[in-house]
Amino acid sequence: MLAGEPRVSGPSIDDGGSQMVKAQLKLREMILAGELPAGARIAELSLVEKLGASRTPIRAALMRLEQEGLLETLPNGGYAVRTFSEREVADAIELRGTIEGVAVRLAAERGVAPVVLGEAQQILRDVDDLLREAALNDDAFSRYVVLNRRFHELLGELSGSTVMLREMERVASLPFASPSAFVVVQANSPQARDMLIVAQDQHWQVLEAIEHREGARAEAIMREHSRLARRNLREAVRSPRHGSMPGVGLIRKRD
Repeated sequence: MLAGEPRVSGPSIDDGGSQMVKAQLKLREMILAGELPAGARIAELSLVEKLGASRTPIRAALMRLEQEGLLETLPNGGYAVRTFSEREVADAIELRGTIEGVAVRLAAERGVAPVVLGEAQQILRDVDDLLREAALNDDAFSRYVVLNRRFHELLGELSGSTVMLREMERVASLPFASPSAFVVVQANSPQARDMLIVAQDQHWQVLEAIEHREGARAEAIMREHSRLARRNLREAVRSPRHGSMPGVGLIRKRD
């Protein structure tokens, strides 16, 4: 899920395979796969040994995952793995779609700086290049995460509103609501590339709507974009493989 992710110092677009991003993806994968069980305290030093990375990128990765909502800070320091209700996750995704929808409507109505629009278009061209491959390897998913995060950040910048930027950062900190929160879930699904292609098409459509000053259309596309993530959530939680699917084990089914 997904408004860019909260802003912390991290890699640029050109170093999508950086140590921090790789550590973030690997830690997320470990959490979602149950290797780091819910409630378990995460020891930073043990991760240095497991991941073969220094403490600095691991610390930055833990911070991102806490902001994403997968981890919670402990009173005596450090982090622990969280669990979530299905309703919490669905509400967080819905809220992100609503905030992003308002942001892109404002962008379309007010007009946008060509340089920012051009950057967003270049990011999508880079994603198109990734999706031309029949399958995505770890490095490709790592780069997709960085590109996708930056694209959603730019949607806030296109709105020209500091209020919208602040709210988009805030909502991305909710459980599973960040634009890339389900990337690992998708990566382990047979339909992974298909889902990313649908999302990419919606990205292109929203930029087209902004460029043509179609505010209502832009807003509707971003709301639909969030519903794609909600549909993936429902299907994952209700799957017979619920307990073994990455990430879904942290989400409690509705009674």
